[in-house]
Amino acid sequence: QVQLVESGGGLVQAGGSLRLSCAASGSIFSIRSMGWYRQAPGKERELVAIITRGGNTNYADSVKGRFTISRDNAKNTVYLQMNSLKPEDTAVYYCNTQGQTSTLREFVSWGQGTQVTVSS
Repeated sequence: QVQLVESGGGLVQAGGSLRLSCAASGSIFSIRSMGWYRQAPGKERELVAIITRGGNTNYADSVKGRFTISRDNAKNTVYLQMNSLKPEDTAVYYCNTQGQTSTLREFVSWGQGTQVTVSS
């Protein structure tokens, strides 16, 4: 089993910054990709940013230039630096990882979610 522990959410004023962290642990052989999704009330979950083991990244158009995703492969941890936050960034943010377990089975894991609230 692979567990994800998220941290770093909270309440911030518009224009402020937050940094989210997500650490993966358990029977991990390798992690292929790590990413962040978010879900606002009444909306579907959407991709925010994703990063591969090699460092390739992809961002939602709405966060390009404001958010930066990074990862520490040695620590199986992914970060999301969020700058210039807007009220429309308010959502529950979920960490997602995909890879192989120590028995070489594919896995997809989700974190429990962390609330980000941006006040105007």
